[in-house]
Amino acid sequence: MSVLKNLDIDLPQSEKKTLYRFLSLYVFFTVVILSLTISLYYTLQKELASSQRTIALNQYADNFLISLEDLNNDKTDTLLYPRDKKFKTSLYGADYKLIYSTLSKPKNLLTEVTYTNNKIVRYTTEPEKFYLNAQYIIVETGDNKEWLNETVKTIVIYSSIFFIFMLVIGYFLLNLFLKPMKDAMHLLDTFIKDTTHELNTPVSTIMTNIELIDKNKIEDEHLIKSINRIDIGAKTISNIYDDLTFLMLNNKIISNNQDINLKELIEQRVEYFSILANIKKIKITTDLNPEATLHIDQKKVSKLVDNILSNAIKYNKIDGSIYITLETNKLSIKDTGKGIKQESISLMLDRYARFDKVVGGFGIGLNIVKMICIEYNLTIDIKSELDNWTEVSISW
Repeated sequence: MSVLKNLDIDLPQSEKKTLYRFLSLYVFFTVVILSLTISLYYTLQKELASSQRTIALNQYADNFLISLEDLNNDKTDTLLYPRDKKFKTSLYGADYKLIYSTLSKPKNLLTEVTYTNNKIVRYTTEPEKFYLNAQYIIVETGDNKEWLNETVKTIVIYSSIFFIFMLVIGYFLLNLFLKPMKDAMHLLDTFIKDTTHELNTPVSTIMTNIELIDKNKIEDEHLIKSINRIDIGAKTISNIYDDLTFLMLNNKIISNNQDINLKELIEQRVEYFSILANIKKIKITTDLNPEATLHIDQKKVSKLVDNILSNAIKYNKIDGSIYITLETNKLSIKDTGKGIKQESISLMLDRYARFDKVVGGFGIGLNIVKMICIEYNLTIDIKSELDNWTEVSISW
């Protein structure tokens, strides 16, 4: 939705659906009101045009009778039957038979005459005096549809003005409707930015000091376990920090795309998360095609793999398993964890979407995956079975 992009709002899918329903209802009622107004206006104009034609026919009939009387009283040898470009006339006698007509194909009997026929409008009159033995006079005129053309033109102009006016009103209503959402999103984004800024120094310090520790020289197993826990915590915080940084700076990051050997990269990321997986006794099984490559920025593809893999560990069960399969044009990561309801799968890629209150997080990991997939035209597919497994596949 372009309005949302202009307002810099990335709404969750559920809120977008609510917004779409509101806009659909607004447009529906706008169209209904416009249609009823057009229908009423058209009917009124049609009746007005019909009344005007009736008046014109009536006036011409009166004038025609006067001309007919003059013709009947004319004693000269030259008799000119009254004619008019807009009107045609027919004279019928007492036996309903045609006496004279200016029509090209007149009806021979009055009983065959219809009052309306296609674009012809008829008016019948019975003169008080029977001139030229005519007891019935029919005056006809063609409907030139000038009223219709003028009506259509008016409808198009004013309907366009009304529709544009309603769009402007709708835009302001949309802004009013989105304001609470926009304020909430802005507040959350501000909190994330502040949090990220505060995390920078301690995360860097912890990670640097852990890397300086030589675990091989430590004989105390209890101390090693403590260091491993610190390492796990530091990597978790570091991953969250990287997500937040990516989220804030995504539009400013200049991609350095190159051909990446995905097998090597995945093995590095598995090694990175090995301590976190071991603490939950999760077994990671890989089946990696050594020839699989992808032209992409290394940091972004690492972030993509990290977020999927960290979710597979985070939402997995104790003694669970993770299966990583890499084909020529597809990467699949499947876990034996909690799974998710089918109706929630489509919402998993939304920013701030969370479906497990026990497990922490901001709900931005898969949204970052979605952003990277969109940037590089990758296809993401999520399948899951509640309480059994979840599989995330990326294809290109």
